[in-house]
Formats: sequence, structure tokens, C-alpha cells
Amino acid sequence: MTQTVVLVVEDEPIIRMDTVAVIEDAGYAVIEAANADDAIIFLETRADIRVVFSDIEMPGSMDGLKLLHAIRERWPPIVLILASGRVSPSRDEMPSDTVFLRKPYSEASLLGAIRRANAVANEAPIC
Repeated sequence: MTQTVVLVVEDEPIIRMDTVAVIEDAGYAVIEAANADDAIIFLETRADIRVVFSDIEMPGSMDGLKLLHAIRERWPPIVLILASGRVSPSRDEMPSDTVFLRKPYSEASLLGAIRRANAVANEAPIC
């Protein structure tokens, strides 16, 4: 079985580095993006991304919530995980089947969300 690829979208470098380290230490492959615009470029060029983990508040042309809606529209099989320490979107505001983690989240809750996402992603082919 191939390694699950997780795209981490976080504008705060220290938080991004810590998140990437936790995910890599758990055995996943990770791609890093500092904003939604960079994330879209990775998604357009990498067909192996199975999970996107994104902060809500970040600079650029769109925030994390808009990014996840764009991903759901263009790449429906990708599993979405959203995080924020300030904003708590309602289920209606998030794309369907999005997992929400409130910051600060524990390593266990982050990896648990990715494991659940990985189980779902392995059942759905990427188009």
C-alpha cells in the first residue's frame, strides 16, 4: 500500500513545522503550503494528495474555509480537515464531511482525524 499524502495548509511557519513533524512521524507523506493559492497549485499538479489539513485564517486570495469548498467542488474524493483557534464554523458553513479541530489540538486528535480520513480516502478513488 502506498503512503497517504497529506497537504498541510498553514500560514504560521512554527505551527506548520510542528504539524508537519507530527504527521511525518506518524508515517504519512506531507506537502506544505503557506496559503490557499499555493495549496491549489499543489492540488493541480499532484494527483496523489488524499487529505488536506487547513487552518481557516490565512492571507491570500481565499481563507481556509473557501479553500476547502473549492477542493470539495474540484476534487470531491479528497478528505478535508479544518482547524482554527478563533473561528468555529457551523456544519452548514463547512463542505460536507469536513472534520473540524479546534486549536490548540492534541497530536492524538490530529492523527485520529487523519487516520479516519485515511480510511475513507482509501475507499474512494481519486479522479
